[in-house]
Amino acid sequence: MSEERMGNERETQINRNAIGHRAAWMGLIYEEAVKAGMDIEDVMRKAIAKRGEKDGEKFRARCEDTSDLSSFREVFLDDLGMSTFDMEVDECTADDLKIQFHYCPLLAAWKDLGMDDGQCAKLCDIAMDGDRNIASAMGLKFDLNGAIAEGCATCRLHFHK
Repeated sequence: MSEERMGNERETQINRNAIGHRAAWMGLIYEEAVKAGMDIEDVMRKAIAKRGEKDGEKFRARCEDTSDLSSFREVFLDDLGMSTFDMEVDECTADDLKIQFHYCPLLAAWKDLGMDDGQCAKLCDIAMDGDRNIASAMGLKFDLNGAIAEGCATCRLHFHK
């Protein structure tokens, strides 16, 4: 195995671990709030949406042509992100970007904590508010056409005009 590939695999695992660690915090905070009789879903969605808006603004500023989703693809889908989520691009045109995620470090962390399918699906949907608001900040629409946390083989994200 080449040193470059070993380095990339090492970076991917470090990134997966970091994302999983933050996902575990998210899941445990949510779980403890529910146990305490608190409904914090709206607060969590607002916070994650705000982060997505900030990320979307950064992506928008880095795009050469904000009217072309291939430009968005270049800034949104870096090599580390692609390997971290084991992504593949199904379609990329000026108007559409369709991506599949074959792995989710967030879901892996929630499963490692023993969270059930319903909890994982709920946390996944909350977390997807980040992507929804990246799209919004880019002036795009967003569709989630299946998620691993819902029992699908892959997560299918569709950014479009």
